[in-house]
Amino acid sequence: MAAGQPILDVRELACIRGDREIFAGLSFTVPAGGALLLTGANGAGKSSLLRVIAGLLPAAGGEVLLEGAPASTDPAGHALRLRYISSQDALKPALTVAENLAFYAALWGGQVTPALEALGLGALASLPGRVLSTGQRRRLALARLGLAPVRLWLLDEPSLGLDVASVARLGDLMARHRAGGGAILAATHLPLPLPDARELKL
Repeated sequence: MAAGQPILDVRELACIRGDREIFAGLSFTVPAGGALLLTGANGAGKSSLLRVIAGLLPAAGGEVLLEGAPASTDPAGHALRLRYISSQDALKPALTVAENLAFYAALWGGQVTPALEALGLGALASLPGRVLSTGQRRRLALARLGLAPVRLWLLDEPSLGLDVASVARLGDLMARHRAGGGAILAATHLPLPLPDARELKL
């Protein structure tokens, strides 16, 4: 990555779902160590924007660059260079906590135990996913962030269902990521422990 180049560079991005234009002409950057909060009413396009940047929805126009590389030139490689945590936890109820995270570790690399410990889930490692509470399921989804490092995190309502202690753990995880030169783009209706984050209201 060239000196001074942002981690994420969004240029004139547009999204259409069905016959409705969700957003258009959207441009912003997120630098190394930076954080940008996406805010706005339900239906404003926050989740759609994250999904377009993650490569899960097609853009109707514009361009997404990650560390200077256009997402459109290598969609598979683009997806591997970011972590997208949606508002849905996407867990397999029959697998244990450790097995759920091991599935992602096999894809991305990284160690399961430290990632679980970072979210206070070590003692629950052998429990099946189906018995977890809402907050525990959310923490397990967020534990994916503790696997092999990438530069960009895309987070959709990351604190949803978390208690105060779990939000603090998430804050520690996000602070370490930023201190290491990572960037965060987070959609939220709730305050997040992201000091000095900029805000983009949709």
